[in-house]
Amino acid sequence: MGHKRVLWSPQPKQAAFLRRGEYEAFYGGAAGGGKSDALVSEALRQVHIPHYKGLIVRRTYPELEELMEKSLALYPRAFPKAKFNASSHSWRFPSGARVLFGSMQHAKDRLKYQGRAFDFIGFDELTHFTWDEYSYLFSRNRPNGPGTRVYMRATGNPGGIGHGWVKARFVTAGPPQTTLWEEVEVRLPDGRRETHYRSRVFIPATVFDNRKLLQNDPNYIDNLALMSPAERDALLYGNWDTFAGQVFAEWQNDPARYQDRINTHVIAPFRVPENWRIWRGFDWGYSRPFSVGWYAVDHDRRLYRIRELYGCTGAPNQGVRWEPARVAQEIRRIEAEDPNLKGRRVHGVADPAIFNDAGTESVAALMERQGVYWDRGDHDRMAGLMQVHHRLAFDDGGIPMLYVFSTCKHFIRTLPALVYDETDVEDVDTGGEDHIYDELRYVCMENPIAPRPGAQRRVVVWDPLDLEEGDRKLEPYAFYRRI
Repeated sequence: MGHKRVLWSPQPKQAAFLRRGEYEAFYGGAAGGGKSDALVSEALRQVHIPHYKGLIVRRTYPELEELMEKSLALYPRAFPKAKFNASSHSWRFPSGARVLFGSMQHAKDRLKYQGRAFDFIGFDELTHFTWDEYSYLFSRNRPNGPGTRVYMRATGNPGGIGHGWVKARFVTAGPPQTTLWEEVEVRLPDGRRETHYRSRVFIPATVFDNRKLLQNDPNYIDNLALMSPAERDALLYGNWDTFAGQVFAEWQNDPARYQDRINTHVIAPFRVPENWRIWRGFDWGYSRPFSVGWYAVDHDRRLYRIRELYGCTGAPNQGVRWEPARVAQEIRRIEAEDPNLKGRRVHGVADPAIFNDAGTESVAALMERQGVYWDRGDHDRMAGLMQVHHRLAFDDGGIPMLYVFSTCKHFIRTLPALVYDETDVEDVDTGGEDHIYDELRYVCMENPIAPRPGAQRRVVVWDPLDLEEGDRKLEPYAFYRRI
């Protein structure tokens, strides 16, 4: 009788990821946590089932090469009769099961998977994808036959175009290693509505959890520590509040300073003095969110974001599809009821695009019918970007020129997550959730300031090592070959 030789076995944090039973699980948050090995191994879980199909996705084809190299090192040793097709980037196993490696560089590339079914779908470096790209593959995640487990897995680090929605969906949505439940309402053909639930979980890991890597290369930690502060904090410590490519690295949100307003942009709300001017910024959106922000200006020309109306469904970057008249009516209601806005003169400034008629009545004209008026905003993107930087910078006393009420949740969520465009590296990537940023730009350009002497970014070091163990649902597994 033969005995078993271990080909690969998970380390503790990898095992915690592999044993989870939730529909979605996101693993990682820092470099060197063994994320890719875990994902490539996870795809093998059901290859004994003839009709099983698994899919592992990266943003571009060149990025797939490392994952395919890992599979070439493991899969033939675990399943000697498995065959790799280099042209289709796919494995076929003795049972007939398949594991495919795919890319999705552009949003339209998701249509490559239209009409196909995958029992398992894994995203490597999830923060490189938009929410639309990730959520579209929910529709492709279905069984190819009886007896398979249908689920999604993902790995990734801070940063990238998807940083904001990944952070919101997995990292800050609840405690790590704790099951989160999402409620989904389904309308049946007979008109009845049913409530369904889907689960997800975040399993954090850093290089400190990868004992094998540290044994093989003890200096790898030093390599990460030598990087720029933003990259170091993200890749070494798993800090989701600062990362490479972040546009507004100056941003600080310190609840302990909401009252004294030092070294924080977010502050506790207060009653705005009657002699301060009020501005209203607007960025139009229909299928994408619209954004309305109200700002008070004090006698030092400091801006305070005091109220917001954000047309988002709750899904990242998805608009509520309100008509302009409805948006205007809601603006009127808020300005009639909010104690800081009621009875005040409000100066409105908006994206110049709302004045385009294109043969029909413009958005601006439709809103004027409801008594809401706008001036054309200055759309100079570079000048607007610098104005936002000037306002976010702290002076020597820890005071910025822009404060945000803690009630403005969408501003606090979206602005710090913006990244630079890959091609126009001096500008914000417009593929992200940049609608609040745009209306902020228009207001800043109406109230321009010069950079202040001594203004600087304040750097905060975060300690990520206080990570707790979570519940264990499914036993992890190792791959064996009988010899």
